[in-house]
Amino acid sequence: MAGKRTLNARNLEALGAPVLAELLIELSSGNAVMQRRLRLALAAAEGASEAAQEVRKRLTAIARSSTYVDSRKRKALVSELEAQRQAISGAIAEADPAQAFALLVRFLELADGVIDRCSDSTGSVIGVFQQAMAELGPIATAAKLKPDALAEQVVDLLGDNGYGQFDALIPAMKEALGEQGLRLLERHCRERGARDGHAALLQIAECRGDVDAYLAQFDANQLSWPSTAADVALHLLKAGRAEQALVVLDGAAKGAASWHSPDWNETRIAVLEALGHSEEAQNLRWQCFCTTLSIPHLREHLKRLAAFEDGEAEERAFQVVAEHPMPLLVLQFLVNWPALPRAARYVITHWEEWDGEAFDIYGPAAERLSAAHALAATLLLRAMVVFALSMGRAKRYRYAAEHLRSCDQLACRIDDWQGLENHERFVSRLQQAFGAKWGFWQMLER
Repeated sequence: MAGKRTLNARNLEALGAPVLAELLIELSSGNAVMQRRLRLALAAAEGASEAAQEVRKRLTAIARSSTYVDSRKRKALVSELEAQRQAISGAIAEADPAQAFALLVRFLELADGVIDRCSDSTGSVIGVFQQAMAELGPIATAAKLKPDALAEQVVDLLGDNGYGQFDALIPAMKEALGEQGLRLLERHCRERGARDGHAALLQIAECRGDVDAYLAQFDANQLSWPSTAADVALHLLKAGRAEQALVVLDGAAKGAASWHSPDWNETRIAVLEALGHSEEAQNLRWQCFCTTLSIPHLREHLKRLAAFEDGEAEERAFQVVAEHPMPLLVLQFLVNWPALPRAARYVITHWEEWDGEAFDIYGPAAERLSAAHALAATLLLRAMVVFALSMGRAKRYRYAAEHLRSCDQLACRIDDWQGLENHERFVSRLQQAFGAKWGFWQMLER
């Protein structure tokens, strides 16, 4: 149970309005963002029209500002934008949806200018505008706005989509626009040549469930691209037009054979199954596995075999894995299948091939192998240590120190080093080669 001095709403309410008011005045002193939020709260207490007036003034000020917002000031900017968004979509929208819609559109129109003048590496600024965009549809519905006005507003916003903040605007407005609004929006996009019009027309066709209109947005050359063919074929498949989907996929078969095309493969498998071509689908699953060592493809392939066939097929799969030319894929497969004894033997046999760069693969693999295969785990940990030191990756020294400590703990469980250097000799060689990396050795000592 929380104590009376715990900072929560209940305890603070007990202080009473006068005390809280004094505290807010003190805390907001010199804090422009806090002061503006308090003024907005006071305006909202007077009514929706007063809150709207306060928001309108603040949006005008934001639009006029040209000050660059660096990463240190970004949090204050996000807080400011959030306060305006919440005021619009909250009390104002509840009292006057039409006015809230107009304000929210004005808010969204600020997006390009605001993002232009700020550092948004975290995506928090664009995230506020994307949230506001998602709220535009329900507010428009509540305001009962006419489809023609909505369509014009949407196409205008799409013309100011410099950072992709409105990429999902059309789906977000689908219900508010309705069939009439979507048709009008399509006409506006064609007439005005809206920026990124191809994507807009695709979304309109998708919202209307018009597969033919979706297909019409691509020419023969575009449909020869495996990823595009897969996208179109998937829409056709969902519409119950599997045979046509297969024709589209066949048109991109040459490209799919030339480079890795996972979307094309997945869609083709689904289409083949829908057409009852199960054997062809099985063959494609096996081909995908042989190329990429994809565990999902192999599992799906084995699942569809008779009980007496799946064991033999799994052994054939292990043979494919053993002969695969990419050791990193082999390691991933054997660890995640899982086939840990095979993985350990493979790691030891190929001990010279582990460069340690793919730490997102080596780390989990070493962790899974460490329980019963200490030597194999040690080799992967060593690879990450050497990579961090040889490449001077100071940010990874902390992890490298942890890896070397793990090697020290694993060493006492290794009776047979199988001709490889033991832990003491490895550390000695490490000190000779990288003794000048003081930051690493200090972390290791700590």
